[in-house]
Formats: sequence, structure tokens, C-alpha cells
Amino acid sequence: MTEELFNSYQIDTQWLDEAFEHNLIPRDHYQILLSELNSYSVKDIQDLNEYIRRLFFNQGITFNVYSDNNAGIERIFPFDLFPRIIPKKEWENIEKGLLQRATAINLFLDDIYHDKKILKDKIVPADLLFSCDYYIKFMLGFKPIGGIYTHVSGTDLVKNADGQYYILEDNLRCPSGVSYVLSNRDTMKKTLSHIFSKHRISSVQDYPDELLAIMQSVAPEGIDEPFCVVLTPGMYNSAYYEHSFLALSMGIPLVEGRDLYVDRNFVYTKTIYGPKRVDVIYRRIDDDFIDPLVFRPKSMLGIPGLMAAYREGNVNILNAPGTGAADDKAIYAYMPAIIKYYLGEEPILQNVPTYRADLVDDQKYILENLQNLVVKPVDQSGGYGIVVGNKTTAAEREELKKMIKAAPRKFIAQPIISLSVHPTYIDEDQSFEQRHIDLRTYTLLGKDRSYVLKGGLTRVALTKGSLIVNSSQGGGSKDTWVLN
Repeated sequence: MTEELFNSYQIDTQWLDEAFEHNLIPRDHYQILLSELNSYSVKDIQDLNEYIRRLFFNQGITFNVYSDNNAGIERIFPFDLFPRIIPKKEWENIEKGLLQRATAINLFLDDIYHDKKILKDKIVPADLLFSCDYYIKFMLGFKPIGGIYTHVSGTDLVKNADGQYYILEDNLRCPSGVSYVLSNRDTMKKTLSHIFSKHRISSVQDYPDELLAIMQSVAPEGIDEPFCVVLTPGMYNSAYYEHSFLALSMGIPLVEGRDLYVDRNFVYTKTIYGPKRVDVIYRRIDDDFIDPLVFRPKSMLGIPGLMAAYREGNVNILNAPGTGAADDKAIYAYMPAIIKYYLGEEPILQNVPTYRADLVDDQKYILENLQNLVVKPVDQSGGYGIVVGNKTTAAEREELKKMIKAAPRKFIAQPIISLSVHPTYIDEDQSFEQRHIDLRTYTLLGKDRSYVLKGGLTRVALTKGSLIVNSSQGGGSKDTWVLN
């Protein structure tokens, strides 16, 4: 059936291949897609890849890389034209699990900034929470408008060799990537429209409307037509494409800190027609930079007085400052207990087993088993700082041990998960090969409303054997089809 394009496709049976059984027979929900792809030659696929690159370049679909060797380099976001397909029943369970987790996280944040019952009941260690850099005392005793802290959640899922989905981490401060979901879908419709039309695929194009509705739902009291904005650090930020894309899609202004000011605890934006009151800010700036009067005094990105206006209830901020206390990777280890504590339910989606380096027994296990673990900084994102033990030398592991012993609170470790693999076109080899993937999902919470994007961003590790899928580490993405 797939002789031409997949005649050199090699299946490594230690991984779960999402498209093929071990004998190269397509899984049921991939049969139509693979049958259609079989009508293409390798040259056709090469041409389509080049066409997609031109599309992304012309639309400015890029990201910036910040590392020691590539400081601020802007690159076209890599896109693989072989989509990932998730059956309806499989997705329904994921969606329930995401809503359950987002609800529990919001209750957790409300509790830790008010009564702290979960600390008093010793479900989560108080010293662990209070040592978190993202636990903000300024938020103590304050409830955001609408009672929501995490309006936008980015939850990373992996599918293990056992066929089960596991939550790898929560992203609650300024989760990014959703613009690539929408761009990927638009690109697929343009390049493989006849294949797309042969599947009943859930739409993702309603995300901007849903996000705007969430923003409007948590506007200050008495505002009939809330004025909403997207706040960006500026064009040199790695996610600037997304900031501008979302603002344009929602039909609201994209602003920088210098465009806003506070007067008598109200926030205004400067316009050619004079000042305009701002009611809701979707901020894409980290806590430290949003208000120099409260956080980092030398910040040029934020708005002096913003937090005072926020505490007075005259403006709302998405996500609330201080939400990072719940996406600390050490706090993540307690998420199953948090769900049971607040909801009285078993977690629908399980965590990956996690070891805290600041616990004596856990640290001992980590140091003795580094070669079989993934070590992560508790406060990093984008794949930065992650060390996969079986990819390191003995000397590198010894250096890592010194770092862990010097600052144990800053590290956690997890088993090396058998991330599922997916056929991915590798341009250099002009063939499809197995590559590891994960899935970043997006959940929205507002006042009396919620939404889960049906699909999300399937990220793919383009380097053979790599388990790190982040674009900042050389990864790409696929369109994700949730069958309707």
C-alpha cells in the first residue's frame, strides 16, 4: 500500500509508532491518509516542503533562538506535512483530564494566596512552596476578577509505549505556541486540501474568538464592552510572531509597555484620538517585568502602577501574576494529590514519576541513577537546561552531580519516557523516518466558561534519537487532527 514513500521506513519496536503497527500495517485512523499520500512521489513531497517553507517565510512564521551559540537568531518554524491523527474517543479522555487539571490548579492558586489549607493539611510542603521563585507575596489576600488565575494553560502530554498519555509539565505563566497550531492548520488546507477534505477534523480556528470571549468574561464589573489588548515585550521577543498573530486574529491592539500608562489606578493606552481606558490585558511579559514599582525596578517593558490598578479591580491581567508557583516542576510532583484534595477525584491524566533533588532519599536515587533519568531545572522552559542521562558522558554526569548537590531545590528528575514516534519527512535523507513527538495542549478558563483547543501543537524532535522536541532545541511541529 505504501511502497514508494515508505519503502525505506524503519520501525524500531521499542517505541510506539502512532501511524503504523510493527508490521508496517497502517493503524485504522491513518489508513485514508496513508492511502492518499501513496499517490505522491518523493519529488512531490520535496516540492511541497519547499512550498511550505516559502509560505512560512512570506507570512513571517518564525521564532527566535536564544542560546550561547545562536543569540537572537530568527528562524522559519520547521513544519512537517505528515499530520498526527487522534481518534475522537482518545481525545475525549484527554479533554476531560485537561479540564480537571486546570480546575484543580486554579483552586490551588486561590488557596495558596488565601487560606493555605493545603499547606496546613500537609498535602504540599510549605517550605517547597515558599522557596518557589514564582510565589509572589504581592498576590496574598487578593482574588483576581472572576476568580480565575490561569486563564490560559499550556499542558504538555506524551504518549508512552504503553499507549497511555502522561502529563510531562504544566505551562501557566505565558504558554506559547498556539499561533503555530493555527498556522499549521491553514498550511495543511492549502497544501493537502483534497486529503484534508476526506477526514472529519475538528476545527481549531475558533481559538482566537474563544480567547477573546474569555478575556471579556473577566473584565471589571460594570464594563459592557471591555477594551482588551495584548501586551508584548516587543519585536525581539522569541514569541513576537504569536503576539502579533493573536492580536490581529482577535481584532484587538498589540501594545508594548510604553504604549500604556496608569492614572489614578486606571490603565490607559495612547491613541491618535486621545487616551483609551484598558480593561483587560493579555500579557506576554514575565512577572518580573510587568510593573517596575513592584517587581524589577529597572524594567523598561512594564507599566509603572499596573499592579496597583490590578489590585483595585480596575483592570484584569491574563494570566494572573504568581501563577508560576503552580508550574514549578517540583510542585508538579504533587499535582495528583492536589487534584484529589480539591476535587475529590482521581487524576484522569497521570503525571510522569518525579524525584525531587532537595529530598534526601530522592537525591540519593538521582545521583546513583543519572544515566537512566532526565534532569530538569524547576524554573526553566523551552527545553533549556534539560539533561537526558543516557546522552551524557561520565564527565558530564559528574559535573551535573556537583550542580545538583550545590542547589538541590533547583532540580527534579524523571525516568526517560518512551515518547511515541511518528513518521516525519527528513529533507536531508529524502525519506520518512520515525521521530519522537509530544503534544502541547491549550485550555482556557474564564468566568463561567471553559474551552479546550481540539488538537494542539504536536512538536517533533527532528534530530534522530532526540527526546527534546522544543523549537528552541531544533524541533519542529505537525498539524494535529482530532477526528470528529
